[in-house]
Amino acid sequence: MHLSQLDWTIIFAFFLISLLIGLLTGRQAGRGYTDYFLSGRNMPWWLLGVSMVATTFSADTPNLVTDIVRQNGVAGNWVWWAFLLTGMLTVFVYARLWRRSKVLTDLEFYELRYSGPEAAFLRAFRAFYLGVFFNAMIMATVILAAIKISGVIFPDLDPWKVTLFVLGITALYTTLGGLRGVLLTDLVQFVVAMGGTIWAAYILVNQPEIGGLQALFQNEAVQSRLSLLPDFKDTAAVVPLLIIPLAVQWWSVWYPGAEPGGGGYIVQRMLAAKDEKNAMGATLFFNIAHYALRPWPWIIIAFCSLVMYPDLSSLHEAFPNMIESKIGHDMAYPAMLTHLPKGLIGLVVASLLAAFMSTISTHLNWGSSYVAYDLWHRFIQPYASNRELVIVGRISTLLLLALSALIAHALLNNALQSFQILLQIGAGTGLLFILRWFWWRINAFSEITAMVASFLVALYLHKWGPEDMEDHWKLLYGVGLTTLTWVGVTLFTHTPPTEQLIRFFKRVRPHPWGWQPIIRAGLRSGIIRDEHLKTGSFALELSGMFVGCFTVYAALFGTGYWIYGRTIPALAATVITAMGGYLLFRIWGALNE
Repeated sequence: MHLSQLDWTIIFAFFLISLLIGLLTGRQAGRGYTDYFLSGRNMPWWLLGVSMVATTFSADTPNLVTDIVRQNGVAGNWVWWAFLLTGMLTVFVYARLWRRSKVLTDLEFYELRYSGPEAAFLRAFRAFYLGVFFNAMIMATVILAAIKISGVIFPDLDPWKVTLFVLGITALYTTLGGLRGVLLTDLVQFVVAMGGTIWAAYILVNQPEIGGLQALFQNEAVQSRLSLLPDFKDTAAVVPLLIIPLAVQWWSVWYPGAEPGGGGYIVQRMLAAKDEKNAMGATLFFNIAHYALRPWPWIIIAFCSLVMYPDLSSLHEAFPNMIESKIGHDMAYPAMLTHLPKGLIGLVVASLLAAFMSTISTHLNWGSSYVAYDLWHRFIQPYASNRELVIVGRISTLLLLALSALIAHALLNNALQSFQILLQIGAGTGLLFILRWFWWRINAFSEITAMVASFLVALYLHKWGPEDMEDHWKLLYGVGLTTLTWVGVTLFTHTPPTEQLIRFFKRVRPHPWGWQPIIRAGLRSGIIRDEHLKTGSFALELSGMFVGCFTVYAALFGTGYWIYGRTIPALAATVITAMGGYLLFRIWGALNE
């Protein structure tokens, strides 16, 4: 692939805009910790929502979807589509709780909800475990995708040198502008990324080798992968692809961007919102865009890749300079981009850069907030000034970037492998993150146990478990063993002091059904009053969750059926989407009266 002068102009203009935003927001971001990591808690829902979508639109996401479609068909995407249930639960139940907590990071929650040295240990360990180890793993998967993409698009250049150059630009505007700079660049990057992806899908499907949508869908390699649902007669397919994700995975597994009860950079965005309503609005927009609007251009390109590169040997033959261990089905996505016409490739390259940079910048800012606030400020320098915290955040940003690049180079080979590793490590912890807001018995030992147990089970199954055990069985074992372990520890260890739990309930105002002993104690002491028990309708919130899920899934299916040319099911899905949207509007109004 050879880029024209116009292509290079578009690419460098994109870099220049990103750097300019960092420079313009740098002074305001440097005023203090809250400005640097939470943008002064004054952000509107639409900007926060777009930032969430841009972050999850990473360079590895289209590669992952391509990998899934090529191996398991469109129905294989239920492994991540199922997380919509988690997302909608966060929108209607947890967004307001997080905003009411008034914490600066989601890890500060631990010493608000729990107490004693075990709570402090949990906060410190999670800061390192999530902010450094897990965060570096996530960024490493994105860097791996960038290496593959640059190896395909720039065959005459060293993929590592290209990737490190882009990482340097990203680190520069992230360290300068803080979260405000990240949010504004995310806005630009999302527009560029979506525009480039849709344009690429349109151009590729009309290539002479493909022959348009109708010819594409009639291709034998594609026809077997068109179904949006697995074959229910094939138990070996329907169980791992649909039943386990919808019945178990969504509530039991911690996964970045889809944490049960919210977490990570999703919570960071909610904490940066103007108020509870904006926190809910941002998360709702994110879930609609993430699941209903974005997947189909990636899926179309994956279908095209089956025609052009039907197997791994064809990919290896087409790109002999690529490191053999890095060649996988996920490489088919960037491979398809080499077929775009000259003179127009610049926008698509810029869209890939946008996807890569938006994800990396968010994870750098989020991870460095843990290092600066939950480690440095809490345990090393309690009296650190705002300026010192910003400096620590900027230094930790660079260190996280270096660690991520090292992991990508040494440990990872393909996108689906990375996805399965992250799922397995988080298996069994999700139910705890859901219930800790609503069951007073859960304590810091519960969380420590869940975290350690899930990691040890994942390590055992990966290193010493049966070699022929499939990933979905490993997931079920991890969920079962981890859940039984942390529930048992919860029942046999002491709860936080009643006074601590009363303060937590008064500030956050969760639904009272799991807090009755604490409420009675709080009413007797006079700390909790009747107004603190006005928590809204839990039934209405759950209704919003399920209506939201049906609406988004209907929109997802409807879009697919229109593309497939199946008019009757497309019309039916569109009607369901419209009806669901109306009900969602009414529920939203009732919840925000």
